[in-house]
Amino acid sequence: MFNHNLISRLAPAKINFALHVTDQREDGYHCLDMIVAFAQYGDHVVVGLASEDSFTISGRYSSKIPISADNLVVKARDLLRSRYSKDLPPVSIHLEKNLPVAAGIGGGSADAAAAIIALSQLWQINLDAEELFQIGLELGADIPMCLHSQMHGGPLKVSGIGEELEILPNFPSLHVVLVNDGSELSTPAVFKNLNNRNQPALPALTIKNSFEDIIAALEATRNDLLEPARLLAPNIDYMLMLLQQQNAAFTQMSGSGATCFGIFKTPEAAHCAAQTISAQYPNWFVTATDTLPSR
Repeated sequence: MFNHNLISRLAPAKINFALHVTDQREDGYHCLDMIVAFAQYGDHVVVGLASEDSFTISGRYSSKIPISADNLVVKARDLLRSRYSKDLPPVSIHLEKNLPVAAGIGGGSADAAAAIIALSQLWQINLDAEELFQIGLELGADIPMCLHSQMHGGPLKVSGIGEELEILPNFPSLHVVLVNDGSELSTPAVFKNLNNRNQPALPALTIKNSFEDIIAALEATRNDLLEPARLLAPNIDYMLMLLQQQNAAFTQMSGSGATCFGIFKTPEAAHCAAQTISAQYPNWFVTATDTLPSR
């Protein structure tokens, strides 16, 4: 009836290649127009059947997140159980926290999405995509897109508050470097600094499967949260400059920050850039990775 094997899932970093703020609803949620991809690097969630529920954390950033019921992974477990059966057996959940927190790369949302998929497999709950996304949306606006990455990779055009997902089939895997100096930014605080909440939507994306076309398309986009984030994390400009000095073809801040990224033409160029920046700033979060292709 249940899967007695340990199930491990990657919770990939979410990278906002573009983020346009187009409106604000009466309930306070912002309407966004985004290009989102997911990295082949992230946290790891491991679940298994146990004699009692447990939640443990390890990894570089484990001390930064709650181990209580406030954690999105625990909330995901409890929501699945309350939705489907109080009699679902106890589980152990272990989170390896490799991504910095409050960093604009969706770590908590990705962890919750990985937990939902892993627990569904463990408990053998058969959920269709619509049910999964509805559960995810109850936990947070970013979780449906993270669930999509669990099932299909990426990248996506994301609209609404995060629930409208459109696959970008011609968008190839890209070589990226992620950089965060340790700045932690509260998303509500960044939005509070945003002056204009009614900005133009994404331009029509006519992307062909070439590196130059991708860069040209991205150069016509924005991250509308960059300016308000700069007020709270002045090092953002310096991180972008470091990536530009390493000859990144495109640089931007991800999400509400403060993680910045550069896109490089080759994996060798990305790894060389990451090594150079890491050598200069060994305490920063710096990693070279590729984005997940659609599958």
